[in-house]
Amino acid sequence: MSRRSVASLSAVGLLLALVIASAQMPVPYVTVAPGRTVDVLGEETGDPAVEVEGRRTFPTTGQIRFTTVSITRPESAVSLVEALSAWARDDIAVVPREAMYPERSSDTQERTESAAQMVTSQDAAAAVALKELGYRLPSYVEVTAVSPDGASKGRLRTRDRIRSLNGVEIRSAEDVLEAMDGVRPGEVAEVVVVRDETTRTIGITTRAAEDNRKQAVLGIFIGPAWRFPFEVRVEVPETIGGPSAGLMFALSIYDTLTRGSLTGGRVISGSGTIDPSGRVGPIGGIQQKIAGAEDSGARIFFVPEANCASAMQASPPEEMELVLAETFSSAVSSLETYADDPSADLPRCPR
Repeated sequence: MSRRSVASLSAVGLLLALVIASAQMPVPYVTVAPGRTVDVLGEETGDPAVEVEGRRTFPTTGQIRFTTVSITRPESAVSLVEALSAWARDDIAVVPREAMYPERSSDTQERTESAAQMVTSQDAAAAVALKELGYRLPSYVEVTAVSPDGASKGRLRTRDRIRSLNGVEIRSAEDVLEAMDGVRPGEVAEVVVVRDETTRTIGITTRAAEDNRKQAVLGIFIGPAWRFPFEVRVEVPETIGGPSAGLMFALSIYDTLTRGSLTGGRVISGSGTIDPSGRVGPIGGIQQKIAGAEDSGARIFFVPEANCASAMQASPPEEMELVLAETFSSAVSSLETYADDPSADLPRCPR
């Protein structure tokens, strides 16, 4: 073999090696794919997802399913091959990593924040459903999650009701910020909480915030909560978090507490956050969630108004309708209309 032939083969081999290596190199993107759907009227965890104690409930039929997405975790990488493969699929989105995660985000931080959002979502959903039924609910501030490596680890717990902080009565999240004003990292903050109907005073040695070493933090997430006239719980798999199931939680709670079947015995799906006033807010991954709902046999998919433009680009099956959900009350009205007449004209996203 001539020297030129050997050189040519070596160059081809080197090029091939470079192509293979490049294909495996991580790229600054994450993928968003359809995830599982969960029936909040069912018993996917072995027990009813909606549990009520202290008030009569009513049997119902059909399914109310919330949808999820599967997202690349902060500490995982997407290769060039994986990104190109995802780009070629209609049901998977490829998103810049910086648009999805803060620069210093970790798997642990994301799981903790997601769990906190889930707690707030469940509480707000229960409050909205009960307000729709005419209940007046006093509100307070609770711990929605404790950072695994934060100052309050082992001291505070999720769903501790915060009564006061450094002598300041806590009625809102703004009160917590006011009470921490002037506290320096390393100083002890005195927190009075109610846990299991018992009032406790707990001293927390504060730490410096990661993004501001002069700011003292407790290492907790907080959110609004309400005193309910009876116990309402929503049990979902621990691996699922975030705020986007709020609307579906509220519909399931309402259906459980009212006579008849809100769904007319059919499969209903959707996504949307919910605030204490009952307004439905935007969520991420709407196209992937619509794709995930297809396999569940859903006949209706509720879409928040802010997600309409993106949802209209999806390709749902003909038997599934994309129904606009601006508020909890409007979603209930749509379901009641649909239960009576599946061919009725329901609110749609504007084209």
